[in-house]
Amino acid sequence: MAQCTLARKRCHAGWADRSRMSAPFIGVLIVIALLSGCASTSETPQRAAVSASNKLSGNNITGHWVAVQRGDTLGNLASRGNVPLERLQRFNPGVDSHRLAVGQRLLMPTQQERAPSGGPYRYQVRPGDTYSAIARHFATTPARIQQANSGISPTQLRIGQVISVPLRDTSTVTTSAARTLPNRRTTTSQAPAASTDLDLPASVRQWSWPLNDYRIVRRFGPDSRGSLQPMLLATEAGAKALAVAPGEVRFASTMRQLGQVVIVHHDNNLQSVYALCDKLLVKENTPVSRGDPLCEVGQSVTSQRYDLLFDLRQAGKPIDPRRVLK
Repeated sequence: MAQCTLARKRCHAGWADRSRMSAPFIGVLIVIALLSGCASTSETPQRAAVSASNKLSGNNITGHWVAVQRGDTLGNLASRGNVPLERLQRFNPGVDSHRLAVGQRLLMPTQQERAPSGGPYRYQVRPGDTYSAIARHFATTPARIQQANSGISPTQLRIGQVISVPLRDTSTVTTSAARTLPNRRTTTSQAPAASTDLDLPASVRQWSWPLNDYRIVRRFGPDSRGSLQPMLLATEAGAKALAVAPGEVRFASTMRQLGQVVIVHHDNNLQSVYALCDKLLVKENTPVSRGDPLCEVGQSVTSQRYDLLFDLRQAGKPIDPRRVLK
């Protein structure tokens, strides 16, 4: 039995008075319905429906797929879409900025989407999308996307819906970026053991990330000499570190080799640490809510990047942030 996408629901709207329509006019409507994406689910994957409001108009390219025109560069496309160049590159993995081809399709990200290094990406469904098409663009597989979105049917994607897109291999560390940074050891000569899964209450499994736009340049874990290193996130100039959960600022001052540092205490004896900041935006002994700005991220003298050192601890023991942040 033929099935329809969301667009089919719209094509039904004008059929109430079909008894008064001429046969040729009904034939035209049938053709339009077929072109709108109605097909047998046994033959083609269901796609998110295309809406006329989603067509490009002028320079409004944010959130759309755009086709490269003669003379286009990633730089001028990023400028047109008001998207940082690095962010545009992350949302188009595999695209060679020096070899753009006329007609090549590029994805212009929205503010709701995230592309951390190594994934998973937060992707906003667009007209015509299928899991297979999304997987091809991000060099992953439809099965991985389905597994990461078990509560979403691939035949019922909705335009604007945000899904998780895990990459094919999320275990690779960006070693070239890590080598450019000086080693930062913990305050003791030997790093304390990391907390185990059993120590964490269920309430801390959905905390937000400390930056709106970031990529992971160093994961939490031991370095080549066995010293446990906190997570390092790269971001854009002017970015602010945000509180990952409600709590109280217990420290907001300077630490040697770590610049300006903010430490927030949370329920269940948990602490979040934000270091390498350039300017503090909070004072000690003040409550903060999730998403409140804590400090402005500073620029690393060594890497020339804007880096945030982020650490999570429970009773003083380090925790891998990826187990807590959603």
